[in-house]
Amino acid sequence: MNKALPLQAKIEIAIFAALALLLDLLPSIKIATAVSISFSMVPIFIMCFRWGVKGGALSGLLWGLLQLATGTAYILTALQTFIEYIVAFAFIGFGGVFSQSIKTNLANNNRSKAFVLIVLSLVIGSFARYFWHFIAGIIFWGSYAPKGMSALWYSFSMNGISMVGSLIACLVILSLLIPSASRMIVTKSHS
Repeated sequence: MNKALPLQAKIEIAIFAALALLLDLLPSIKIATAVSISFSMVPIFIMCFRWGVKGGALSGLLWGLLQLATGTAYILTALQTFIEYIVAFAFIGFGGVFSQSIKTNLANNNRSKAFVLIVLSLVIGSFARYFWHFIAGIIFWGSYAPKGMSALWYSFSMNGISMVGSLIACLVILSLLIPSASRMIVTKSHS
């Protein structure tokens, strides 16, 4: 668990974080001002599956830092920025918790079990990210709630819709990619 990531992982993490940023720049589905649905987490989830929690967390962290560096982040305060672009994006890495099992099942051609683990990973990584957006939503964005709606409910509903929509978008893309290109997930040690 404390092993350093190999150079190949570090290179892939940087490339896939940049790819996530590029995908994030594409038009997304906007249901409301605070609700955006996109599949830009797909590259980060691929890093989660290939390199586990550490690789996914580093890739997510780098994606968040790239958003800050390119000016695409919504910044209110230093604490809000830290929570939503450093912590939340790094927490996508928890989607790598089943990395070894996913790779083993794909390598052994057990696609149905791998698919179940991938879905669980997507749920875990998405929930982990949006939990922090939910917290930030209560603290920093709650004043934008419609009259009569609590900051807690506003944050829960807006971030919940974004999470579920983005989770479904990522699931659709990955369910199309992985069956035809499982080598994208399975590293050399599992082939």
